[in-house]
Amino acid sequence: MTDTQRRQGASGAFGWSVLNTVLSRVGTLGIGIVLARVLGPESFGTFAVALVALMAVLSFNELGVSLAIVRWPGNPAKIVPTVNTISVVGSAVFCGAAVLAAPVFTAAVGDPEATDVIRILIISVFINGVVASPAALLQRNFREKTRMGIDQVNVWVGAAVSLALAFAGVGAMALAVGRIAGGLVAAVMFLRASPLPYRFGLDRDYLMPLLRFGLPLAGTSTIFFAIGYADQLTAGILLGTTGLGFYVLAFNLSSWPVSILAQPLRRVAPAAFSALQHDPSGLNGTLGAIYSVLLCAALPPMIFLAASSEPLINLIYGTAWLPAAAVLSWLVVAAFVKIICDLAYDFLVVLGRSGTVFMIQAGSLVVLIPALISGALLFGLAGLAAAQALVTGLVVLPCYLRRLHRNGVSFEVFARATWLPLLAALPVGALSLGFAHWIAVPFWALVAGGSTAVVVTSGLLWLRRDALKALRALGAPAATTEVELVP
Repeated sequence: MTDTQRRQGASGAFGWSVLNTVLSRVGTLGIGIVLARVLGPESFGTFAVALVALMAVLSFNELGVSLAIVRWPGNPAKIVPTVNTISVVGSAVFCGAAVLAAPVFTAAVGDPEATDVIRILIISVFINGVVASPAALLQRNFREKTRMGIDQVNVWVGAAVSLALAFAGVGAMALAVGRIAGGLVAAVMFLRASPLPYRFGLDRDYLMPLLRFGLPLAGTSTIFFAIGYADQLTAGILLGTTGLGFYVLAFNLSSWPVSILAQPLRRVAPAAFSALQHDPSGLNGTLGAIYSVLLCAALPPMIFLAASSEPLINLIYGTAWLPAAAVLSWLVVAAFVKIICDLAYDFLVVLGRSGTVFMIQAGSLVVLIPALISGALLFGLAGLAAAQALVTGLVVLPCYLRRLHRNGVSFEVFARATWLPLLAALPVGALSLGFAHWIAVPFWALVAGGSTAVVVTSGLLWLRRDALKALRALGAPAATTEVELVP
């Protein structure tokens, strides 16, 4: 990485990443609307079953070693061949095992028709393992402009294939084949864009440090998956494929406004934290700046979305999808809190506390599973979503905040950044809820509420302009001394 690239740092990377995410989200939202109307809740639910299976395997696919490339203080060229070997061999094994286990999984969730969809979709596991190190190298070097081009090709190639097959009557398989098509093209682009030659190797001096670093992360990612997807598994098992389709639609909508900013921040944050890992003051200041901007940008639109769930789903997806409105409000809360937890996760991992975050996730899962089952059995989809939101907000988040405090992050950092966006966002929710009831035409109700959210968000970001300026300092040159990767 050259000095010029370092000076550009995460400031430029963040801008490209925001643009990438906006384009991807807008594109996938429009495509998702068409596909949801063409396929209907049942076929959409069948694909959701397959997607849950895919995410389960991806959670531990490359044994967590690719993140070591981002965090490695020295020259990553020394560890990349070993990372490639671990990633590709591991993903090949996991891919084969998932193909064999697909019928067992679909029988458990009561949708045997999803078996073939899973077997096609699971090819993504191997693709992911092959490109793990090139993607990590691009992230380390803040090359989000390159990443944007790859991601956009992935989205639009996959969309074109999926739409063509959906209109041809292929059903849920259209989404699976489209995803693989886009992934294959993106994989070729990742390999061509890799900052280092793609080579295999197995250096014993780095093998055990990489595994000591990666395995706790892989375990944590598995638990992270279980926390993130236990609600969908519960919906599929207890409420059926159609119920899962409603739930997944609401889940996707709930995360949309938050991820516009949170996903770019999560791409840039680990590398930025890593560059400052030997500067506690700068590290804490960066965390506070990211959290402040995240809250100001995401909280008002989040509350608007929660308050306007019924007119939104009615207008965009049609009356057939209205049952999803009952769960959207709760899932918006859960999605936003989860993004804060993810930011804390990245922070602790860079500090080498991967074992700590594993314990947080494992402990939270013990509380989450019985809560989800009880909520689903007692109150259906809405109860399931409420359980997810309450456990995420009242159990997982406090655990992360406590660990951050033990690692030198003051609670005052979060308190100062929270009070103003919260006070400003509450009237947005009240007005949006009123517009939803006062204005009979869904489109105009959404325009009124959305305009209020945009104005308030713009004002908050202007008031937090100092934090936005602080983000430009991200990506200062990292130390070049090598250290052992210790979990």
